[in-house]
Amino acid sequence: MNRFPVRILASIALAYIALTHPAPAAEVDRIVAIVNSEAVTSSQLRERVARARDNLKKQAVDLPPEEVLERQVLEQLIVERAQLQRAREAAIHVDDAMLGRAIGIIAGNNRFTVEQLRATVERDGIAWDKFRDDVRTELMLNRLRESEVDNHVTVSAAEIDNFLKNHPDALSGVEYRVAHILLRIPENAGAAQLDALRARAEKVLERLGRNEDFAKVAADSSEAPDSIQGGEIGWRSGERLPGLYADAVSRLAPGEVSPPMRSAAGLHIVKLLEKRDGGGPGAQSVEQTHARHILLKTSEILADADARARLDALRERIVHGADFAELAKTISTDMSAVHGGDLGWLSPGDTVPEFEKSMNALAPGEISAPVRSPFGWHLIQVLERRQQDMSEERRRNAARAILRQRKSDEAYEDWLRQLRDGTYVEYRLESE
Repeated sequence: MNRFPVRILASIALAYIALTHPAPAAEVDRIVAIVNSEAVTSSQLRERVARARDNLKKQAVDLPPEEVLERQVLEQLIVERAQLQRAREAAIHVDDAMLGRAIGIIAGNNRFTVEQLRATVERDGIAWDKFRDDVRTELMLNRLRESEVDNHVTVSAAEIDNFLKNHPDALSGVEYRVAHILLRIPENAGAAQLDALRARAEKVLERLGRNEDFAKVAADSSEAPDSIQGGEIGWRSGERLPGLYADAVSRLAPGEVSPPMRSAAGLHIVKLLEKRDGGGPGAQSVEQTHARHILLKTSEILADADARARLDALRERIVHGADFAELAKTISTDMSAVHGGDLGWLSPGDTVPEFEKSMNALAPGEISAPVRSPFGWHLIQVLERRQQDMSEERRRNAARAILRQRKSDEAYEDWLRQLRDGTYVEYRLESE
């Protein structure tokens, strides 16, 4: 749990503030695809297609032909179903307490109470139980990515040194708003498949050359998960873009489109929509906190209430003389347990908000009551505080975060491609 990377749920909120009405229940339900041993039904597909259609309209994107949109959405459903199956195999689940906290964050990000969020969702024609199920799915997919990909990504000091040496203008704060089209290709594709992929890319470029809207072309051509959002990936600094995209946008003016670029996933076409100066990390003196903690992760075996009660008992033992570090070594489920729960010096923003808020309220030597975060339940002890000039350290920390995110994104794309290639899929859409 090193540094507790913050997981952002804003995308879930944005997806649901403008949702469409579900498909009529009276229509006959049929199977449109088999994913391993599970069925995807026509009602599930209709609902997702309607949602995608509504999102594209709200972005003022011309709709692709209905059959094209259906195929795009069906492929997304297949990939999602394959991930959920893998999550179940890995015993990943989201309990009601975790779901409730996530919905609270979504409401807060939109300046709603949970009751106001529910009213908004239901006013848009979405059943509250359906909304909760979809948020639960999103959380499961996030936890699966953490388990299968993010937790295995490491960044060495040498990589940070090399990055800063070869990117002297890095962290300048220049940001790019980028959209992309991905044309996927299976692993170990042959020459004929590569030729077909290049031909598809040329047709995409011809359409863009005729000034067709990039978002529309992405919606009916791209095989990236964000295709039905017009392929837009939002504002990012150059360092936070995949390396292939960063190199491309550095040579593009706003409005220009890159030639097709090859990666392990397939061919990519990138458009630079806008460019701005976002302000980089400058020199700054900040207050750092040296802290340690004991973490208990909830599971099917350890419920929320049991974890909290156990930490309450541990706190009493520590207050009455038990050694915090020794208890952390034997009880904590965090990687820091081997160091007695010591997290080192923490700067503002290094931990999730729930942890940081509780930590900041403690005096040196004081131990918190049990604190809930997305990672589980914590006991926190502040050891000392200091003022620190962060100019160089902030650059290194920023470089580490950039490299970690870039490596994570690339590893996730590769993992997702392998998962999809290894999934048995039987299409029945045409037979319907």
